[in-house]
Amino acid sequence: MIDTRALGYVVIESTDLAKWKHFATRVLGMMVAPSIAEDGVLYLKMDEYCYRMRIEHGKQDRFACAGWEVAGARELSHAMAELDAAGIAWERAAPATAAARKVHDLISFTAPGGLRCEIFYHMELDYLPLISPVGVSAFVTGYHGCMGLGHLAAATPDLQASHGFFTETMGFGQTDYMHLHFAPDPQDPGQGLHFLHCNNPRHHSLALFQDSNPHPGDLVHLMVEVPDLDTLGRMMDRVHSEQVRVITGLGRHTNDRMVSIYVETPAGFALEYGFDGVQIDWKNYLPTTSARTSHWGHRWGQG
Repeated sequence: MIDTRALGYVVIESTDLAKWKHFATRVLGMMVAPSIAEDGVLYLKMDEYCYRMRIEHGKQDRFACAGWEVAGARELSHAMAELDAAGIAWERAAPATAAARKVHDLISFTAPGGLRCEIFYHMELDYLPLISPVGVSAFVTGYHGCMGLGHLAAATPDLQASHGFFTETMGFGQTDYMHLHFAPDPQDPGQGLHFLHCNNPRHHSLALFQDSNPHPGDLVHLMVEVPDLDTLGRMMDRVHSEQVRVITGLGRHTNDRMVSIYVETPAGFALEYGFDGVQIDWKNYLPTTSARTSHWGHRWGQG
């Protein structure tokens, strides 16, 4: 199996970089990366990594890919062999592409279920401080960013195949499972939702949602975490003043204990902005099955 360490970066395609810049800096509190400049690309910084979000100008608004981090060159070579064994076609990036990503090397592929992925090692850390234009002091990413930028939730038409790939090939561990029912019909079969963790203390870096229907922006949601309730509350004030669409209001999740709100991004998919997510010692953890998503809140459309 691949020793996947964290969600290192995401790539998003956008028809309007100015809209993303405003949303990310004035609502979320990120900063434009000061150490990188590239025509037609917006780099967003959250921590000591030189960037965490790469927003590329394109013909549509969508989530383009997730960048998964491994420890080094040997681990990347092992990942290539594991993908070959699983029958997954992959491509090695040209040196110019790796240089633009600010990594030593990377490969790209499409996972079962359709999630576009990259595996990389050694992204540059510029160690420049986060200077948020709205006063966000930090984002929770671990020591030197070891827990990654947050997590993402992706839809898949084949939950079993997607789950098998990420657990058996990518090396993700099972954290939790839910079976959700959105219709009152007792014959409704419901939809499964797996929560999977990488080799770091974050409760989950990937959630796989059983759904064959297209989602806005080709993603269910992306999550970033802040250190305290006041930072979350001030973000909620900015959501109101900037008239950002609220998808689900404030609530606390059951499994990762995250207190959060979900809002619409310029790409159309949701962004979860939260604090107080649990961090886990995996040596003493037993995977769970949860019967409900939240202890309280997270009501649709309520800010």
